[in-house]
Amino acid sequence: MSNRELIVLGTSSAVPTRSRNHNGYFLRWDDQGVLFDPGEGTQRQMRLAGVSAHDITWMCVTHFHGDHCLGLPGIIQRIARDGVPHEVGAVYPASGEDYWLRLRHATAFADTSVITPHPVQGAVATLPLPGLTLTARPLSHPVDAYGYRLDEPSGRRMIPSELSRYGISGAQVGRLHREGRLGEVTLDQVSEPRVGQSMAFIMDTRMCDNVHALAEGVDLLVIESTFLSSEAAVAREYGHLTAAQAGQVAAAAGVRKLVLTHFSERYVHDDERRFGEEAAKAYSGDIVVARDLMRVPVPKRRR
Repeated sequence: MSNRELIVLGTSSAVPTRSRNHNGYFLRWDDQGVLFDPGEGTQRQMRLAGVSAHDITWMCVTHFHGDHCLGLPGIIQRIARDGVPHEVGAVYPASGEDYWLRLRHATAFADTSVITPHPVQGAVATLPLPGLTLTARPLSHPVDAYGYRLDEPSGRRMIPSELSRYGISGAQVGRLHREGRLGEVTLDQVSEPRVGQSMAFIMDTRMCDNVHALAEGVDLLVIESTFLSSEAAVAREYGHLTAAQAGQVAAAAGVRKLVLTHFSERYVHDDERRFGEEAAKAYSGDIVVARDLMRVPVPKRRR
């Protein structure tokens, strides 16, 4: 059985609050673990959430504002200290190479050789992950910022009744799946299309075409909603989205589950419901107003 969930490590924007840590999101996807935008304090939040440095296989940074990257030194040192043996890919905007190097080597510690940088640039960049494709697209923010999308390839789902009908079982099933034919029986006769699952991670940006391109048809959309609509002008000036805009994106893109996060410190706990209400004016699907240490399952596959 697949194990796919988002673990929210922090939900505040530039300034952490009493109840919200800086950004940080860990996506568990089968045997892959993708850490997005580790802000200050992420290492401690991982501890509280039961996420180990050994669980991380990729780190993705949208941009080099502090609330999205100041946790990198602690995470990297933890990877080294805990002796993580596997390769850990690090994806970030290529224009921020100087910032990456400063954070990568921020202090004196016993280093590790397992971290492999993958700077991205241009209109679109793709990287192969085990069983997934990672796509990065530039967003609209005062500094270079990229949003990310993960896509599982589509495949076939075996139909047990059809396998039984043709007397196919055990190792024969695997052979038929690999080779597409077993004697006179073809794969199409005993299986049906299985749509691959997907998620998108969109932080600090104004509304732009790539917001929609990244979100199109995903099962899970994690998106900033820094402000409420009353601060729409401020949001645009500083390169952010409102909760209402996040809902509009989710509705237009046909998203299955919407996760709102990255809230300005100006809002208090009692304002939470307002973010969900604003998004719901455009989007009638499943809305999650993120809280620190929340676990959000990826929706089950479409049938």
